[in-house]
Amino acid sequence: MTSDTVTIGSRGSALALWQAHWVQAELKREFPALRTTIEIIKTTGDRILDSPLSMIGDRGLFTREIEEALLEHRIDLAVHSLKDLPTELPDGLCLGATCVREDVRDVFIPHSGNPRRLLLEQLPGARIATGSLRRRSQLLHLRPDFEIIDIRGNLNTRMSKLEESAWAGMILARAGVVRLGWEKAIGESIPADVLLPAVGQGALGIEIRKGDKETLALVSPLGHIPTTQATVAERALLRRLGGGCQVPIGTFARMEKGSPFQLHLDAVVGSLDGRRLVRGKIHGDPAGAEAIGGKLAETLLAGGADRILRDIRAGSGAHEPA
Repeated sequence: MTSDTVTIGSRGSALALWQAHWVQAELKREFPALRTTIEIIKTTGDRILDSPLSMIGDRGLFTREIEEALLEHRIDLAVHSLKDLPTELPDGLCLGATCVREDVRDVFIPHSGNPRRLLLEQLPGARIATGSLRRRSQLLHLRPDFEIIDIRGNLNTRMSKLEESAWAGMILARAGVVRLGWEKAIGESIPADVLLPAVGQGALGIEIRKGDKETLALVSPLGHIPTTQATVAERALLRRLGGGCQVPIGTFARMEKGSPFQLHLDAVVGSLDGRRLVRGKIHGDPAGAEAIGGKLAETLLAGGADRILRDIRAGSGAHEPA
């Protein structure tokens, strides 16, 4: 970068560009003289749309090509949905800031012809679309009668697919739906204690090169300490479990009032058919967020999550795309 220009790397979807423009606006607010440009970079996950995410790889599906551009100095920073960013970053890169988090919950979006707005009030055998193994596992645990449909694509594509289908509805992250102005389509915001979200869901991560003090100084004011502490715990848990899009792991960390404030972390690991779920929770000093995540991961592993994860990785927990 030059002293007054920064290049932001982003995927090209409407949501990714919303996020990049949000960061661009925040940088402009903090540094009015700064000039910024956005470079759109297509990732593996953007190119392969005819296969479930769990079947096309596990790490960096939506980040790898952007990270390569960052390492090659073609961009100065990268804006990611934090849930897409692997817990282990490439050598030479780091998280420069984690921005304030949007609502972490998932939402149920019913078909326009479906009068039942609430997820668990759907008829027996209802067809529910989602691209997430995490949601699949928890949904089938709650409602084994549901038929889960695998769905890919950006928000507009998914909305079109829903309307053209005979599905009861689909499940998406609330943050993206709200950011793109689709709130009226929401039938229900699903409580996090019913459907635990993905690691980092609702948060934006700004990735930079290690040692790039100039860019770090620019993005640091965009960081949000409570979100950073919460997502550090979640990512530490995922790192210890060795999870990714091929493993159904849900977790949610948040600050709760106390004397002093405490970081509370809930998590679940489930089999792909939803028959086996291992849950756990922990709380502690936010300053020890990483240790909290690691400790809860160990508790889950000791409680049976190790067997679930072994079975999934061995292929016995795999499912055929619906």
